[in-house]
Amino acid sequence: MAKKKQHTPKPGSGVTRRGFLGSVGAGAAAVATGVTSRSEAVPEITDPEEMVQTALKINGRLHRLLVEPRWTLLFVLRERLGITGTKAACERGECGSCTVLIDDRPRYACLTLALEAEGSEITTIEGLLEGEELGEVQQAFVEHDAFQCGYCTPGQIVAAEGLLRTNPAPTENEILHGMSGNLCRCGAYQHIVNAVTHAGENRKDGGGS
Repeated sequence: MAKKKQHTPKPGSGVTRRGFLGSVGAGAAAVATGVTSRSEAVPEITDPEEMVQTALKINGRLHRLLVEPRWTLLFVLRERLGITGTKAACERGECGSCTVLIDDRPRYACLTLALEAEGSEITTIEGLLEGEELGEVQQAFVEHDAFQCGYCTPGQIVAAEGLLRTNPAPTENEILHGMSGNLCRCGAYQHIVNAVTHAGENRKDGGGS
């Protein structure tokens, strides 16, 4: 009976199966013992509960305070500064009740870390008052009955203000698009559109800021 020929790798023919398994075993041992060839230092992990100092400019006033890096702007506004006009609802960026302006652009406060807003101008519903009087958009919402339960109204008004700051005379379609990130469970959408249209007309005619 003929003997089977054993395969002998030629010199320089590559890695053998035995050699490959040996190298894998050595690599696993190195990982298990913590020995690596990297000379780079492992980045320090930030403690999410460690307080850091920040300064937030809100409605024209500078607030200096200590915050945890994980705190949202919504949490800091309501629970640390007592600025409660900004409402907490879904807290996952779906309803718009927590809308604020950051450098004149509408943003969800529930999805914005407080530290992200440092160095920016933050405007909440309270910042739209003109002294003791309602602001232009706020007054338009009252006149056009643009709310029912009112819980979403601060976010709606702030979103409308952000829209009018970039487009003082929006069309109805532009209003619907600009306000689409704000939900109203009561369904007062047409009244909201009427209010924003009215506020825009006042602004265009020089009746507002």
